[in-house]
Amino acid sequence: MLEKLFKLKDNNTDVRTEVLAGITTFMTMAYILAVNPSILAAAGMDQGAVFTATALASFIGTLLMAFLANYPFALAPGMGLNAYFAYTVVLGMGYKWEVALTAVFIEGLIFIVLSLTNVREAIFNAIPLNLKAAVSVGIGLFIAFIGLQNANIVIGGATLVELFSIDGYNLANGVEASFHDVGITVLLALSGVIITGILVIKNIKGNILWGILITWILGIICQFAGIYVPNPELGFYGLLPDFSNGLSVPSIMPVFGKLQFGGVFTLNFAVVIFAFLFVDMFDTIGTLIGVASKADMLDEDGKLPKIKGALMADAVATTAGAVLGTTTTTTFVESASGVTEGGKTGLTSVTTAVLFGLSLLLSPIFLAIPSFATAPALIVVGFYMLTNVVNIDFNDISEALPCYICIAAMPFFYSISEGISMGVISYVALNLITGKAKEKKISVLMYVLAVLFVLKYIFL
Repeated sequence: MLEKLFKLKDNNTDVRTEVLAGITTFMTMAYILAVNPSILAAAGMDQGAVFTATALASFIGTLLMAFLANYPFALAPGMGLNAYFAYTVVLGMGYKWEVALTAVFIEGLIFIVLSLTNVREAIFNAIPLNLKAAVSVGIGLFIAFIGLQNANIVIGGATLVELFSIDGYNLANGVEASFHDVGITVLLALSGVIITGILVIKNIKGNILWGILITWILGIICQFAGIYVPNPELGFYGLLPDFSNGLSVPSIMPVFGKLQFGGVFTLNFAVVIFAFLFVDMFDTIGTLIGVASKADMLDEDGKLPKIKGALMADAVATTAGAVLGTTTTTTFVESASGVTEGGKTGLTSVTTAVLFGLSLLLSPIFLAIPSFATAPALIVVGFYMLTNVVNIDFNDISEALPCYICIAAMPFFYSISEGISMGVISYVALNLITGKAKEKKISVLMYVLAVLFVLKYIFL
């Protein structure tokens, strides 16, 4: 049955590889189950209810990806968009969270229409091959940077970012942390990178997943030995699962179906919807390009077969997620970790989806996995994606320079979509001004995208 559903032999894979890849993807994404509720709680939403909504939206979206596209990509409420929702739209602009959720819902409906009319697919196919490779490289640097930040290996400082030190950490955050809370976690994360690296070099199956688990176990040992001392006030919690409340699932009702359509027909609200739409569209396209190119899923023309199903899964998941009570549900870049483990079909996604469903019952276990344990996985996956740099034609500067701009923009601007914006604008502008546009056969859609991106920076 699994062979018939997911065409495992046609994709040169097997059940064991796909399941292992799905587990790996989930482990690198599990942090969203803890982070998303805490961010949306700042907007006044019930934290327990948002946890349930997050797990359900991830479950539904990832299953849709499996059955509509048969791709090993997982979906969950997107980082960045949840912060924009809470801190800009609700706390900054003064909208109620119910109204902000309505913006997400409307954005999802627009996405469905765009996906049905092939607009998103056309945008994906219009991006040149070299730029697609650059997107993959940029995402690699971006997630490596996220991993370094999550583990506090990199912190804010006088030079914007700097290597961790306890004094520097305390100064940047205005706290009084010590070696026994933040310090030891940084060392554990660095150890995790080395451990994962050794497993990768030795070609151990499931190396990234084992890296996460071994790092977590080392942390638990340090906690028992008194080397790691939890400090909840600073965000350093106990590493053992807390089953004091049993296996009950938090009620979703405080956030379920709380859409409010009053006041949606205003210019400010239209800008909010467009912001959600823009970031989600290009984060998703960027993620699909990056992960698919790493998995050798693009055809000889640089197109992704069955992309319509992948885009539709994303659009429907966003709409459903808003009704459930969470922010934009999007394809996660951490899907690259499962692809790196050999995941090639929707069975990987089904495995990830099932684990999101189980997380409702076993939330204490999944929420106990600390960021310093998942950070090494992100750093190593970043390395894998960086290898796509060899697919960029550096002999043609008119191709290479926009790729360089795209790659640099993603980690420096902390945004996949901004990297794509900069890449598209610079690609069109440089080739147009130097008279190479006709030779490159730049599509009309690339010109349209470049103009839209420029207008975005002018007016938004």
